[in-house]
Amino acid sequence: MHISGTTALLTGASGGLGQAIGRSIVAAGAKLVITARNTDQLDALAVDTGAEVVVADLCDRSDVDQLIARSGSVDILILNAGTGADLSLVDDTPNNIDRLIDINLRSPMQMATAYAQHRLKLGKASHIVFIGSLSGLAASPQTRLYNATKFGLRGFALSLRQDLDDTGIGVSIVEPGFIRDAGMFANSAMQLPKGVRTKTPADVAKGVISAIEANRGEVFVAPIELRLGATLAAVAPGLSSRIQRAAGAADMKAKG
Repeated sequence: MHISGTTALLTGASGGLGQAIGRSIVAAGAKLVITARNTDQLDALAVDTGAEVVVADLCDRSDVDQLIARSGSVDILILNAGTGADLSLVDDTPNNIDRLIDINLRSPMQMATAYAQHRLKLGKASHIVFIGSLSGLAASPQTRLYNATKFGLRGFALSLRQDLDDTGIGVSIVEPGFIRDAGMFANSAMQLPKGVRTKTPADVAKGVISAIEANRGEVFVAPIELRLGATLAAVAPGLSSRIQRAAGAADMKAKG
């Protein structure tokens, strides 16, 4: 679908990836509705883009209901919000598990479902974009909740795309690898092995634009070596885990 002349709602707009996606959507000619918890960063993006601001916490179900109501009149729904705040296994709690599931999986599933139901009744062309991760294909040590939610998000997105085939509602999932300058990896102290390349927030934004305009089901934003590694992990997880152990993946995460 053409982005110019549409309205898009973007979750997780206060983070670096959200900011890049939001600016690119506006540059492509869309009006923007942005949401997150950080009012200051939302207001700064709104000043630059003319976006409408809706402050919401995705762990609060009444806030999610508010976003569902607002999304009914937009043409594009971009579900970008996410967190990778895994605790160590010995320190994890039910509340932390609930929080990661609420933000990374339950709220995007609920919002996408309600949005699709409403837009089907209206019979209007629409597009839903999920921001996933290569962690939705490849499990790694000390990220079990992030892996679980991103695995689930990928499965939901790809199945929803099939459910909505030929309805005029497109569904895409954009899956970044390691992103420098902004986002969870950039905010950590993790040191990648020599030779492992990264992408930028602008690359993720380009992936989102491509997903919408070409109705692409799955868009990877990662160098070829990481994509190959994720594919190996999907088909041979035991071999992938041995390779990760040999590369010191657990130690890298612990330092991050």
